[in-house]
Amino acid sequence: MATGRGWILRQHCKGLVRTAEEIPWQLRLPPVDAAWASPPAPLDRAPGPYFFRRPSKGSDVMLNPKPSEQSTMCERHCAKSSSKLSMHIEGMPSEILLKIFSYLDAVTLLCIGCVNKRFYSLANDNFIWYRIYSASFSPKRSNWEMNAVEKTAVSLSHTSLHDKETGYWKKKYIVKQIAAGKTAVTQLLKPVNPYTGLPVKTKEALRVSGLSWVIVLKEKNGKEYIMEQAEFSVNDTSVTVVWHGNNWPRIDKLATLDLCGVTPVFLDRYKVPTKNGPRRRSLVAEYNLTNLTKSTSIGSDRLIRTFCLNPGLLVGLWKKEKEMAFVMANLHFHLLVERSTLGSATVPYMLPPHIPFLDDIDQQYGLHGYQLHVDMHSGGSSYLCGTFRNLFSRKDFIKNGYMKLIVISFKNNAQHLPLIGKVGLCWKTDVFAGCIQNCYMMDVTLLDETEKPFWCFSSPVCMRPATRPSDFFNYRGHHFYVTYIDSVGKVNLELVWMEETEEYYVVSLALYLRIEKVNSWFGTNY
Repeated sequence: MATGRGWILRQHCKGLVRTAEEIPWQLRLPPVDAAWASPPAPLDRAPGPYFFRRPSKGSDVMLNPKPSEQSTMCERHCAKSSSKLSMHIEGMPSEILLKIFSYLDAVTLLCIGCVNKRFYSLANDNFIWYRIYSASFSPKRSNWEMNAVEKTAVSLSHTSLHDKETGYWKKKYIVKQIAAGKTAVTQLLKPVNPYTGLPVKTKEALRVSGLSWVIVLKEKNGKEYIMEQAEFSVNDTSVTVVWHGNNWPRIDKLATLDLCGVTPVFLDRYKVPTKNGPRRRSLVAEYNLTNLTKSTSIGSDRLIRTFCLNPGLLVGLWKKEKEMAFVMANLHFHLLVERSTLGSATVPYMLPPHIPFLDDIDQQYGLHGYQLHVDMHSGGSSYLCGTFRNLFSRKDFIKNGYMKLIVISFKNNAQHLPLIGKVGLCWKTDVFAGCIQNCYMMDVTLLDETEKPFWCFSSPVCMRPATRPSDFFNYRGHHFYVTYIDSVGKVNLELVWMEETEEYYVVSLALYLRIEKVNSWFGTNY
């Protein structure tokens, strides 16, 4: 029995040896040139013995597994392989992981610190972050070698790394990077346009800072949905940001909408910021979505109905499903970068307090010297853009808590201006696009006599038919009016539709400023 035939005979008696015809074709070994999907041809020669070990109880080895069982076995094998791999990586010594981490940049280190607690601790290593900090902010002196005093200082700095708490140089690097980015953006915002009183290089500052905007939709149960901006366009004095997609939550479950500015922690003007990198969020405005009533509706077409929420937010809902189609925000340039970068995720940026400049000589101080810049636009088309100087008021113009500034008068036909083009608010989603007639975006920038921004806003508005035309109209046609109001003041705009030329004419424009705002701004007591 040296050849093992006795063992074979014993297994044959137990019924554990099968011939080739008794073995299912799925488990036979195919020829080299045979296909795995088809059973092999019958054997011409005498079939040799095929030996199988009886599977033990609980074993994964099966003589004739089913397809579902085969997939389960594959999943178990993959799970075991991945667990072994993860255990292998997590089981590596800390010295080797620190050596690997030392080759990573700052962004990758911050990302890898989110894997688990151990990686977070290792990614805060002071030696790694001190090297990154020194490479970014230490002066490069390549023209001469360091003297003995400098070498001693460097050696002392390395030894002092042990005395610092873990993550000290990481925090210092991040703080200095943020400060350097703010300094670069602040320098761009210093030049001011004399016509608008706003920074000239706002568009370049937006590009350098890597600023973008997201909306955070919050359900009544606390669940949040973050939507990245889909489109972005720069106007004369404002920015228009649009969000649209197919994965909107149900409007009846939503409670609030937070508009936030998002900037990368590390600014690099030569690279496009990625969404997966470390970013900071600044709350710009918070809106209540439970107040979408008919009072906030500004227009509709055959597909959607739009609702306006101050300041400057437009929400589009599908008419049939009554679900969200898009969200559009119009953001004025005034302190836009500061409001989008200097706040926190929960607290908006607080405007610096205004210190009034008192003038005891001028008896009409605060009533004259205003300058208005207005821009009416939509979808890249500008309907009216102009600057009006030397606006003034009188004490007898102060009524019901408002001070009136007449920009375009009914009686002066020379001041009446046309709106260029077909007026309409353009919208677009992933599938559909449209235009809501008689609606557009209006940007208002009012400067005081020192050419400082006194009142700035950007908001969607709608032209509504006037029920009773004014007695001062010298035009024949349909009359319309536009009204906007907020905590600072209100705007009244009246237009007439000219059938002959098929265009709108602005025949009246007046601003009403709250007298409380005027008194607090100029230190007066009207």
